[in-house]
Amino acid sequence: MPLFSVPKEAAVGTAMLGVAFAAGMLAGKRYPSLVFGTPKSSKSIIGKSSPLWQYILDHSLREHPILKKLRLLTTDHPCSRMMVSCDQAQLMANLVKLIKAKKVIEIGVFTGYNTLNMALVLPDNGRVIACDINEDYVKIGKPLWKEAGVEHKIDLRIKPAIQTLDELLASGEAETFDFAFIDADKESCNEYYEKCLRLIKKGGIIAIDNVLWSGRVLKPRKGDLATQSIHHLNEKLLRDARVNISMLPMGDGVTLAFKL
Repeated sequence: MPLFSVPKEAAVGTAMLGVAFAAGMLAGKRYPSLVFGTPKSSKSIIGKSSPLWQYILDHSLREHPILKKLRLLTTDHPCSRMMVSCDQAQLMANLVKLIKAKKVIEIGVFTGYNTLNMALVLPDNGRVIACDINEDYVKIGKPLWKEAGVEHKIDLRIKPAIQTLDELLASGEAETFDFAFIDADKESCNEYYEKCLRLIKKGGIIAIDNVLWSGRVLKPRKGDLATQSIHHLNEKLLRDARVNISMLPMGDGVTLAFKL
């Protein structure tokens, strides 16, 4: 499909990400010590103890004070590694702004850090359909949604995400969403992707988190359904003519699928 069949903002975004990925590859050749982190140490390929990681944050992170407050609260949680990395969250917010999104789907909320991150950049009449099954985690972030003045933009659905996506499709909301972020149980990632692809309009973006899965995708073990599911989706996306893609070595790996 010709490039200009995609909205200008999405095309520019794809080009920018291509440049960023190329720069990352050159950095990897120059700094061969930048390798996969372990699941317990960090969600980032560049370990949190790396001076280069701190340099990246010091020279690029522009974090809203309430967003930072929620991140620090989440850091103290026993499951804090489930949180989206702050640099990755900033990229998601920039993409949401770039395409002038108004309707967003988030699958996997945890404490609501990325929910807040995206809600902050949506227009006042925008909304995030936030899907999760664990309200206890979300209770950590909800007061900060209110403090940030974006609570009215967030529609929290505590039920299986597949059910919510089916309800959206049944209510006639296919091809009305601009952006989707998938970061939930990996065994269902393909089903989440397919349903989001139906809900996202042309020129919209689907971001799929954890596509590198701490390197386990290199050799999925028999019986490891989560890793196998991610690997199969990665292979499928490579050949999916319905989207253009960029797989970025950011956080635990994120693939951006631009719907054609």
